[in-house]
Amino acid sequence: MDADSSLYAERTWKTPLQLLTGDTTVKICAPMVRYSKLPFRQLVRKYQCDLAFTPMIISDSFIRSVKARDSEFTTCAEDRPLIVQFAANNPQDLANAAEIISPFSDGIDLNCGCPQRWAMAEGYGACLIDKPQLLYDIVHETKSRIQNPDFTVSVKMRIHSDIRTTVDLCQKLEKTGVSWITVHGRTKDQHHQPANVDAIRLIKENVNIPVVANGDIKSLDDVTRVAKETGVNGVMSARGILGNPAMFAGYNITPLQCVQDWLDISLPLGMPFPLFHHHLIDMLEKSLCRSERRVFNTLSSTSSVIDYLRENFQIGT
Repeated sequence: MDADSSLYAERTWKTPLQLLTGDTTVKICAPMVRYSKLPFRQLVRKYQCDLAFTPMIISDSFIRSVKARDSEFTTCAEDRPLIVQFAANNPQDLANAAEIISPFSDGIDLNCGCPQRWAMAEGYGACLIDKPQLLYDIVHETKSRIQNPDFTVSVKMRIHSDIRTTVDLCQKLEKTGVSWITVHGRTKDQHHQPANVDAIRLIKENVNIPVVANGDIKSLDDVTRVAKETGVNGVMSARGILGNPAMFAGYNITPLQCVQDWLDISLPLGMPFPLFHHHLIDMLEKSLCRSERRVFNTLSSTSSVIDYLRENFQIGT
């Protein structure tokens, strides 16, 4: 993480709160482990993504290790507005991480939604919604440490089985000073069930800070529908935008120009082949039949992928 903070001295973009308090629904790329890194953020920003998150970063290792910071966080002058998401289980870690990252980003987000066992065993992720006092303390400490009024401190959470508990939690977080809340409309035990849009609407109706909806957002039509049904300020996509990075621009499947843009962005950065390839597998899923996907998925080198794209889609470098 060696970017020069002078790159960001002159703001040319809207802050997250300026976006979220505007008149249009903010379209957001979710934090995704491995996938929402700089090259992918650069790609989706070309297709009307308003705000992007980094993957979740473990706060204590980020604080302690320069190597971890350089590995986990990269950005550039055009990568704005940007929210950096952290996993933290105590107030000091998130506040310390916020101080380090604030010159290079527009906000910090606390992950309160990851349902994986390893994360909850370490006190991270979705278990925090059942530890309200700790959650309030983490938000309060971080807000008090960062004096920049434009720098946001937000929370991304799952819901409780009893939605009244979640509403109460969000109201208390608002009083603690959280800038905005993203609600994934599932409990920590739900995986593929439909997102609970009614729960998101109820939360939005009972707080006075911006709320972002997350879950089952796979097209621009979904963005419009969920915003209308809930009244939220923004809508966030994860799996949907992985499969179609151009979805916020209204495309129903990934256009070939977007695939070409991915090559142009990722290859000069030396992206590791497995990640480069996996993104393309997701992008091309709807453009290839089953037998074609079987062939494409077994390609084992950058050159073989480029040859395939050139021969079958007339694109490539």
